[in-house]
Amino acid sequence: MTSTDLLLCTGTRVLLPGEDDLVEASLLIDRQSGKIIDVQRGLKTPDQFGVNQTLVEWIQAGNNVVLPGLVDAHVHLNEPGRTAWEGFRTGTTAAVSGGVTTLVDMPLNSIPPTTTVPNLEAKRSAAVGQCHTDVAFWGGVIPGNQTHLKSLIRAGVRGFKCFLIESGVDEFPSVGKEDLDLAVKELEDTGSVLLFHAEFQESPPVERTSTDPCEYSTFLSSRPQKLETDAISLIIDLLKRHPKLRCHIVHLSAASALPIIRQARNEGLPLTVETCFHYLCLDAEDIPAGHTEFKCCPPVRESSNRDQLWEALKEGLIDCVVSDHSPCVIPLKRLEEGNFMEAWGGISALGFGLSLLWTEGSRRHVSLRQIVDLMSSRTAHHAGLGYLKGQLKVGYDGDFILWDPDAEFQVSNDLLKYKNKISPYTGMKLRGRVLRTYLRGRLAFDCECGFQAVLPSGKLL
Repeated sequence: MTSTDLLLCTGTRVLLPGEDDLVEASLLIDRQSGKIIDVQRGLKTPDQFGVNQTLVEWIQAGNNVVLPGLVDAHVHLNEPGRTAWEGFRTGTTAAVSGGVTTLVDMPLNSIPPTTTVPNLEAKRSAAVGQCHTDVAFWGGVIPGNQTHLKSLIRAGVRGFKCFLIESGVDEFPSVGKEDLDLAVKELEDTGSVLLFHAEFQESPPVERTSTDPCEYSTFLSSRPQKLETDAISLIIDLLKRHPKLRCHIVHLSAASALPIIRQARNEGLPLTVETCFHYLCLDAEDIPAGHTEFKCCPPVRESSNRDQLWEALKEGLIDCVVSDHSPCVIPLKRLEEGNFMEAWGGISALGFGLSLLWTEGSRRHVSLRQIVDLMSSRTAHHAGLGYLKGQLKVGYDGDFILWDPDAEFQVSNDLLKYKNKISPYTGMKLRGRVLRTYLRGRLAFDCECGFQAVLPSGKLL
């Protein structure tokens, strides 16, 4: 045993499983296995763990809060194929700076998409040696790939995503009813989960209230809430016919869908739901004309809609909160012409999720326990990683962060660590700063010195 084999973290404000309040606690991590091997209440010394002090790195967190490493299950890293948009190294760099220690990469926007085992292996090969977080992978359902789904499960994907509307990239087309039926037959007995981009437009688009493409209201009226409620109704009907199939709604935006989601859950249907930081922290009324950095699909909606999403979150109807980090090269955002109808639909947010949710959630009397669960243990469970990630618990990976909940900062371009420096949050004042991030007991990020002497140590899950 060497001096780097064990890490002891002690703190007066630690968020342990099952505790609503922060408590004094001590965590002992075996760096060789990467696992938490002991958790004790109170501030313990190495001797009290029966360990020689010379064989332990001892971190005393002081008044800083110790939280489990966060899990973001909706990220587009775009590698291989669209590495000008993002990549494993830059995306995970941004994520770990915000306390995220595990990402689940979406199957599209890379070329090739994650729709066959060879495509998954191409993505894994591109990721080797580049990741500052652990990375898992979603597979994709597209027309014609249904016979590949079980082999993708055996190869390790955490579940599958499909679109009920155009995805925005040609290599990942949307699915129709026949495609879904074929996919369900393959998946319903596997225990896997089917994720839906839940917008569905069967009839012609409604007439827009505005025709100026630079006005946000023009874009908003082109993606009404009905697209989401119609899609979710279709998914619920599918679940009623196939109740063994787990289904998940990604990036819920429309509060009008909450009643039918609630009813489905009350009926015992296995339906889970996520929403995103931007739907909880931004309002349509505040989006200036031409500011296409705010465009995403489904869209950011009105403040009254945002209030309803927060109430659903408090109720427990929303299972987790994710980034849906969906970057592109800056010219595709059409900033110069400010055309919402032509701009790429995606918001970049990696690195700021905890600060965003804490800043807004604390105003709305949402507890730190609730916020962290929505970003860690519940997200890990959704992605099939609940046995490994998201809790400071013996047997789990030793992923944790040191966090100052009172530190305030203003979002600026120099803080953006992902590849294309554009954000709807630029200029926003936020509370809560990640000071250090540890992955399996080893330092992965330090806000004082960034990534100096920190090599990518993330695993592919």
